[in-house]
Amino acid sequence: MFKIVLITLMSLPLVAGFFPSTVQTSIKSIDGKTIHLKKAFSANGMSGVVIHSYKNGLEAIISRITQTNSDGSATLLSKDIIHHDELPTIKTTMKVGDKVVGGYLYDNVLLLAPDADTYARITEKYHKKWVHPDLFALYLSVIGESKPTKENLSEFARKYQIGLIAIIRKNSILLMDAISGKMVSKHILSNLPKKGKFPFYMRFDKIDSGWFGGESKGDYYKMVGAL
Repeated sequence: MFKIVLITLMSLPLVAGFFPSTVQTSIKSIDGKTIHLKKAFSANGMSGVVIHSYKNGLEAIISRITQTNSDGSATLLSKDIIHHDELPTIKTTMKVGDKVVGGYLYDNVLLLAPDADTYARITEKYHKKWVHPDLFALYLSVIGESKPTKENLSEFARKYQIGLIAIIRKNSILLMDAISGKMVSKHILSNLPKKGKFPFYMRFDKIDSGWFGGESKGDYYKMVGAL
């Protein structure tokens, strides 16, 4: 019985705390290009949004930041938070006391997996708002690309309000912050297939990207290892 229990525990895909927690804090001080947070995020590389309060109780997201040090130091990522041709760009400058939400939209996760069984194994265990890779495959087809890159993953995440990208590599799974592009968590993963569907598990045979279609053959683990 002990051996059975031990094997079961060892085969669990992830451990508690694998997904960094969302953190609500504020700006403690600003020193040039370095922002000091009152409370540090759960991991370095996590991005967050800065929320400024206006008169009459109005609030708006004015900037994105990423934590660079576990002491709560952070740097500015972007000022252009919401792009829309009919909406004005917010030009408010960050100030001490502005609210900060670290791990914004971290419940919305895109998972790149080698096969359907592995995809189901992860998504059934963790209660997240999983964005199906079919949607990402369609996005790649529309922009004329056939496989994931850091750039198209970041753009896709911005368009579809995704906070984290989970990528299953050979013998491990990592979490990448969709905005900063930095790894925020990693864990060893067992019982993975030796080969994966290229470019990733989806319910289409291949990604049609342009006149000649997408690449239908390749090494899944080699590709995601380069991300």
